Parts: sequence; structure tokens; C-alpha cells
Amino acid sequence: MAELDFPDHVPDPIPERDVTLARRLLNWRTIGSLVFAVALVVLLVIAVGDRIGETLHAISHANPLFLVAAFAVYYLTFPLRGLRWNFILRRSGERLPYLPTTEILFLSWFVNCVVPAKLGDLYRAYLLKGNYGASISRTVGTIFIERIADIIVIFALALAAGFWSFRGRNRPDVDTIFLFGFFIALALVVLVVALRFHGHRLTRFLPGRVAHLYERFHEGSTGALTMRSLPMIIVLTGVIWVLEGLRLYFVIRALALPEVGLGISSSIFVALIGSLLTAVPLTPGGLGLVQAGVTGVLYTVYGVATQYGLAVAATDGAIATLSVIVIGGALYVTSDKVRRAHGIAVPKRVTSDAPPSAQA
Repeated sequence: MAELDFPDHVPDPIPERDVTLARRLLNWRTIGSLVFAVALVVLLVIAVGDRIGETLHAISHANPLFLVAAFAVYYLTFPLRGLRWNFILRRSGERLPYLPTTEILFLSWFVNCVVPAKLGDLYRAYLLKGNYGASISRTVGTIFIERIADIIVIFALALAAGFWSFRGRNRPDVDTIFLFGFFIALALVVLVVALRFHGHRLTRFLPGRVAHLYERFHEGSTGALTMRSLPMIIVLTGVIWVLEGLRLYFVIRALALPEVGLGISSSIFVALIGSLLTAVPLTPGGLGLVQAGVTGVLYTVYGVATQYGLAVAATDGAIATLSVIVIGGALYVTSDKVRRAHGIAVPKRVTSDAPPSAQA
């Protein structure tokens, strides 16, 4: 079938009001999500009861060397995430420099940690459009394929880590989780294959402008889905999520909890289950949901007392979310890319990451 010819000038804007952080922070949905997150945390504390002192004691006596190791392996994931996204962008036709795209990715992580509904993913596309003129629809397609790769690899690693952790033990509850994860991963693989080989056929059924936007989305989401590109994406995604698991392992080692003797495979399994909860767009960065999920998995699957599970979840959350809010917030208020995308004057200097119009 011949490719449909769409004009490149068809716009796909995101209204600034939809991504302005100040407006979103004061939005009733954001406030409601924060109230819900706080309520979850309060319920966790109530569940711990008078044993909360043990939680606070464990956190306050954490080994700083292991905390630094947890922090280091977590922040090592961002250069790798940036490399993966830049690789996908290039395969979809957007040849952009690595460091600026990694900065934009980290800014989107910060936004996801302070507002709900995964607004950071939309904000990433907005920043790329505002700085480099990249198609928003195509960029959303690249982010979509990132998310699909994440979920497939998370389930695959969780299955492998869980199998190793529970080998030789009869755990019907865990087997149910494995079976559920297997079918979810299989369904996503089928979805990606269908999108790659048959997704373009949807274009003929869509009205003109929608068809154009979908065509750009399809280019972004399938441009890197080739036999030469997939190994790179899978390897990078696998390393990223192994490092996420190592973060939790180092947190557990840092707390030196008497009832938490989880090894690397068990830590990876718990961390990956917690990471899946961040995909639920109810609270910023999964706040409350992730802590409840990690505490619950540690208790129900590994028999870890709730006061110790909460210590693990709270410390891990401080590294994975609170540190991003602090560091990302500082970057947000100083970044030229934020100013440029929002039409704020940027100091006049020629840099390699400025848009072509700024360097002309």
C-alpha cells in the first residue's frame, strides 16, 4: 500500500496551560491526589501502630555508605535512560544531541514526581518541541515505546528474580502473580508486533488532521522496532531495571534490619513490583501507593514485619522521589530549556544544544 503523504506543517501543539507547572500544582486534581497520598501514608503509620519507633530508629541509624551506593546506582539510570531515549529518537528520525535530551528527560521525571497523571511524559514532548521543533506526536510515540519496553522487561526480570527467589517453594499466591505478569507481558508483545506491522492501516480510517498526528505517533513508536535496534533497547532497559533493583538491595543493607535478609534476587523482585505501581497515575510519583505496595509485598510474600517494611519503603522513596524533587526542582528553575519552551528570554549565547534558529 502506498504511504499517505501528509504535509509537515500540520501543527500538533500542546497548550502551555496544560503543562505549566504552577497551574498544575494549584489544580484541584493535584491537591486531591496529594491528600490521597498523605492519607495512604497515614494509614501505613496507623497500621504500624506503636512500633513506629522501630521504623524511625532503623532509618536514623542507616549505614551512610550503603545509602550512597543506593543513590549512585539510582542516578546512574538517568544517563542510561537518556541514551535509550536518544537512540529511539534517532531511529524515528529525530537526530538530537544526547546531553540535552537527557536533561529534558530528567526534567520530565521531576514533573512526574510533583504532579499526578504522568504529566511529565507530556511535558517531555512539550520541551522537545519548544527547544528543537520536534513533532509532539512523534515524541509521544517514542515515550510510548519506552513505557512498553519498561513494562515487558520489568515483568520478565520480576519473573526471573521471583523464580530464583522462590525456587523449590510452593507459593500459590506468588505463582498467581507470575501467571498474571506473563500474560500481561505477552499481550504487550503482541500489541507491539501488531503496531509495527499493521498499525499504519489505521490511518485510512481517520480524518485528515488526526491521521497526520497518528502517522507521526506511529513513526515514533515503531521507528526503533527493527531487528538491529531491538537488542540495544532491550539491553539498556534490562540494565536500567537491574540498577533499580540494586537500589532497594542497598537500602535494605543500609538499614541492617534483623528481620529483612533479602538477597539481590528478592530485592529486585520487590523493587520491580513497586516500580509497576508508579505507573498508576493517582498520585505524584506513586507517593503512598508505592510505599504501601512495597510494605505489603515485603509482609505478605516475605513475612517482613510492617515496621521494617515501612522503613525500607520510606528510605527507598526518599532516594527515588524526594531527591528527584530537590535536584530536579533546582534544574527546573535554572534550565534554559524550560525558559525557551515557555517563551521566556534566554541569555544570548551560542551553544551546541540551542535550536537551529538560535544558532543561525
